[in-house]
Amino acid sequence: MSSSGLRQAQRKMSEAGVDETAVEVFSHYYRALAAGETGMMPEAEIEPLPDPVHLAEVEVADADARDALSRTVVIKLNGGLGTSMGMTRAKSLLPVREGKSFLDLIADQVEAARERYDVALPLILMNSFRTRDDSLAALAEHPGLEVAGLPLDFLQSQEPKIRTDDLTPVSWPADESLEWCPPGHGDLYPALLASGLLETLLEQGYRYASVSNADNLGATPDARLAGWFAGSGAPFAMEVCRRTVADRKGGHLAVRRSDDQIVLREVAQTPDEDLDTFTDHNRHRWFNTNSLWFDLRALHTILTERKGVLGLPLIRNTKRVDPTDPDSPEVYQIETAMGAAIEVFPGATAIAVNRSRFRPVKTTGDLLLLRSDAYDLIEDGSLEAVREHDPVVKLDDRYYKTIADFDARFPAGAPSLRAADSLTVTGDWTFGAEVVCIGDAVLDEATVPDAEPGQPHSLPAGTVIEG
Repeated sequence: MSSSGLRQAQRKMSEAGVDETAVEVFSHYYRALAAGETGMMPEAEIEPLPDPVHLAEVEVADADARDALSRTVVIKLNGGLGTSMGMTRAKSLLPVREGKSFLDLIADQVEAARERYDVALPLILMNSFRTRDDSLAALAEHPGLEVAGLPLDFLQSQEPKIRTDDLTPVSWPADESLEWCPPGHGDLYPALLASGLLETLLEQGYRYASVSNADNLGATPDARLAGWFAGSGAPFAMEVCRRTVADRKGGHLAVRRSDDQIVLREVAQTPDEDLDTFTDHNRHRWFNTNSLWFDLRALHTILTERKGVLGLPLIRNTKRVDPTDPDSPEVYQIETAMGAAIEVFPGATAIAVNRSRFRPVKTTGDLLLLRSDAYDLIEDGSLEAVREHDPVVKLDDRYYKTIADFDARFPAGAPSLRAADSLTVTGDWTFGAEVVCIGDAVLDEATVPDAEPGQPHSLPAGTVIEG
């Protein structure tokens, strides 16, 4: 049955015009799935990662930093639609500050680094078919951003969702687009090869790639990091941060006992009996920020040797073909993690960075924080925290989960969070202008006298929430 399923999937991909390299990569992971591989990484097979070098302790000469940055390309993962926030277009197009989107601020960051260091520093997006047109249109508002001879983007692949009952490609006539899914951001590497971009970059003299998520505005171009990476001689490096209680579900680094190789373990790769150790932030101290550096020559060599298949650990995600329909067929989405490539390169390493380089936006609460005065927008497009620790924002998913609902409840913009340690909102609250939060600010519908559950509430302009 699985042999027939693979042939059907391969035919479906070929008929859709998917590149042969991508079909070969999918086939590799399909066979692993059919063989019963789950990508699990038991605690018994790993040890905690020893504390890595910290960027703050690294010394890099200015000339070396500039030279390394002059040979670096910035790649931003931009395939996400923000579906968890009810979006149907690229999350990076959301406005963040002063009418500027994530993409606008990323462009500002790159242009500022070019001017400061007098380097080309190409910016290239890895788009999906759904994010490409809108994103390129947004970047067109930044004339001069494109570097001669290089595109502004390349496309990640797509692959069929696979039925869990018989391992055949799922059919869903109600919306055929839901029959497809991206292969996870581990597709970065074969997509670079299949697009021809990897060879083009090498031909034009670029040696290093700095890769991060488009929704992480903290991952700014950094000459010192580039200089450290070039000087390390490592083929691959991951930026990591010290885990806290809030990071317990994120992937962490470890060392594989069998060969002392650094590996990345995600929660989906952790057996149920090991979840306690996975979430133990004092045992596994360093989490993956999904900001990576790699040597383009080393990547080209290993991809060529392996015909585009890096052999990253399989991540088998079980979902419904239509996420909004719990009765739709159950499917596997075959994925790989970009950071898992750390185990493919002998000599790969990690570097600890300040938390300021990790500011992803996964929820509307994260977005509210970026839009607030907890950060100052700097001329170079970066966001600078006004306090040592960011406030923790928790918004009631019943009323704030989607962008449409969220924006409707903050018509005058974000409240002041400059003096807040946290903001917790329970219930349906609409914020007036210039609301100020102080300390551990709490809004709870249960504390409103004579209020009925689910009743909307309004905060007048200038309200101060303290405690």
